[in-house]
Amino acid sequence: MMTWVHHLLNLAGLLLWFGWRAGGERAADTRVGWPGVLKPAAQRRSGSWLWLAALLALLAVRSVIYWRVGSEVRWVPTLDLGVISLPFNSISWVRMAVYSAASFGVVLAVVHLWFLLLSVVNGSIPDLDPWQRRIRRHLGWCGHWPAVLRLVGPWGLAAGLWYGANPALVGWGMTAQPASAAHLVQQSLVVGAGIILAWKYVVLGVLLLSVLNTYLYLGNYSLWTFIAATAKRLLRPLAFLPLRIGQVDFGPVVGLAGAIAAFAAIEWGLHELFARLPL
Repeated sequence: MMTWVHHLLNLAGLLLWFGWRAGGERAADTRVGWPGVLKPAAQRRSGSWLWLAALLALLAVRSVIYWRVGSEVRWVPTLDLGVISLPFNSISWVRMAVYSAASFGVVLAVVHLWFLLLSVVNGSIPDLDPWQRRIRRHLGWCGHWPAVLRLVGPWGLAAGLWYGANPALVGWGMTAQPASAAHLVQQSLVVGAGIILAWKYVVLGVLLLSVLNTYLYLGNYSLWTFIAATAKRLLRPLAFLPLRIGQVDFGPVVGLAGAIAAFAAIEWGLHELFARLPL
């Protein structure tokens, strides 16, 4: 029960985050050369901070609930980092405060990893597409990074966070003490590589929706145009295979099956590699 409540609160937190970001974007859009619109822009920007304040309040209040209720029901939540899961015992408010912030941070990071991947895959799609335009605007200056940096940069950031947080995690008994400095570096690199697993959900989701849209008519909406264009780019490695028979295209189905197998193999390989460290 507590786990489901936690997921729902993370979803609520995401909505508050997007509300804050959307408020700032609307204010930026109205910040043009006419003096008459400057005041409404400032008001919108000021009002958008209410979303952020509500998000911070949500994270703070739920940490208290997790501590008080979680300790009564012996709830031990885990922080899934792809390669490893960290247990957080709800015996103190400090631990639950860290878990509340860190778990939402992971969810927020995963969503932004989706956006980064989509921005790279659909790099040639113009801003005329409303969905791609929203993604680029939400990423802001990060969306202008070179494609390689958008894919590799999060790996380095995740590795650095693991390296920096490791002493505290060891002190709290959440992970074992690395055998050496080299062992910690290897752990950090493998944990950082776990960001690949975050892309599993968006890749499989896009391909699954593409399969449905291929065989079922779901309407003429901009979302389906965006899904079809994204799936086409994701399936480019299979372009040399004769997957179209007559009017039937088996590319999305084959691509979906291949993606499922590939992500399963990557997940297994990363877990095995982490368990065998140090090399």
